[in-house]
Amino acid sequence: MDKNVGGYDRLGRFVLAAVLLVVGYRNRNRTAGTLLFIAGSDLFATAVIQRCPVNAVLGIDTCE
Repeated sequence: MDKNVGGYDRLGRFVLAAVLLVVGYRNRNRTAGTLLFIAGSDLFATAVIQRCPVNAVLGIDTCE
């Protein structure tokens, strides 16, 4: 699989994922907290593997 996440996009995903994971964990007893934690996990995973299916569908490639 080709990488399509890199540079500032990857950094932004790490930062946003960290925020969502912390907020989601702190509110884990609520549905919104669980959804935020799941969203943060997804962003973290796409940053680590440098592959985003949404970017692939839209034709976006931020790797240099």
